[in-house]
Amino acid sequence: MAAIRIYEPALCCDTGVCGVDVDQSLVEVTATVRSLQDLGADIQRHNLATDPLAFTTDETVRAFMHVVGSTGLPLTVVDGVTVATGAYPSKTQLLAFAGLAPVTSEPAERVQLGLTEKSESGCCGGATGCC
Repeated sequence: MAAIRIYEPALCCDTGVCGVDVDQSLVEVTATVRSLQDLGADIQRHNLATDPLAFTTDETVRAFMHVVGSTGLPLTVVDGVTVATGAYPSKTQLLAFAGLAPVTSEPAERVQLGLTEKSESGCCGGATGCC
């Protein structure tokens, strides 16, 4: 069975229900991880605030943190391969990663990391001579 590791930014709690504002994505991922663990999946979450050593002992995670930093978290790694960054995978995706459901063609969420893309009118907004 695949080893799924979710590396999260520094959080005061993993449930998403601490404080005034409830983070629905944390509530959902907490429930999903617990249900997958109950099904026998090898899935773990690592919080930067409470488990910083986990971020330094895995080469994939260490390299990610060096290049992107904590702003790119959460990071999901399956058997040493990065499968999601910047957002939590869905329940369907996690079930597929764990080998507990068929792989679907569900598109991964695209995460913006502050990089710019070439516009349809060309680079530089269509200005002439810039590229």
